[in-house]
This record gives sequence, structure tokens and C-alpha cells, in this order.
Amino acid sequence: MDTTTLIRLFALLVLLFMLSVWIAYLFFISRVLEKCTAGRTMQPGKVWFGLIPFFPLVWNFFIVQAVTRSLHNEFRARQIPLDNPEPGGALGLAMSVLAVSALVPLINLLAGPAYLIVWILYWVKIAGYSRQLDRVPSPTGLQGYYPSAY
Repeated sequence: MDTTTLIRLFALLVLLFMLSVWIAYLFFISRVLEKCTAGRTMQPGKVWFGLIPFFPLVWNFFIVQAVTRSLHNEFRARQIPLDNPEPGGALGLAMSVLAVSALVPLINLLAGPAYLIVWILYWVKIAGYSRQLDRVPSPTGLQGYYPSAY
């Protein structure tokens, strides 16, 4: 194999790895939204629009807002105290802004790595909220209530 073929193979493997991590993240977010039965603001299946090329740059703002509001509603319904009235909201917004900023030449040198770090921090933060939901049963009678249409 020549050098060009090896580079292309390596690039393909990196791309497949990144795609699989992104799919795992979208699956995780959809599972978190499934746990929010008392005031879910986005259907869990809609996070999969994040697989459309370049669409996640905009769609992620909507996902973050929906997860934040859904978690807030769910914690309130289950009477779980919240450390922040907008769970994960600020971190998610920063992540989304950094993702868009990573497309701007020169700024991308700082925004790209910062996005990766903030994305991991957001994922960990939302995982913590998800674990809290696992510990408290869902309120009865609120299954299927969705106050928002998007």
C-alpha cells in the first residue's frame, strides 16, 4: 500500500469513529427525552435529525433547549430539587455556539478543541441528571403529556 492509500484509510477510520460517537450521543439524548414523561418538549425521535449533514449546527440549539426544558419540567413533576433552574442550558448553549464558531477560519483553531471539551462536559452533565431521574419514579397520570409542538 502506498502512503496516499494509508492516509485515506486512516481518515475513513477516524470519520467512522466520529460518526459512531455522534450516534451514541444522539441515542443517549433520545433516551434522556424518553425518561421525561411529565413535560417533554421534543419527541425523542426528533434528535435523529442530527444525522443530516450540517443540519446539527442549527438543530443542536433546539435539542439543547428541549432537553433543558424537559428536564426542568420532569424534575419539577417528580419533586426532585434542582441545582439549576435550567439544567444543562448554559453548557449546552456554549457547546452549540462553539460548534458554529468552529467553522470560522482562524477562530476554529480555538473553537474546535473547546467545542469538543464542552460537548463532553455537557454529555456528562446530562448523564448526571439522567441518573437522578432513574432514582425517582415517574409521576403517574402524566404519561404522554407534551406541552410543546416541536
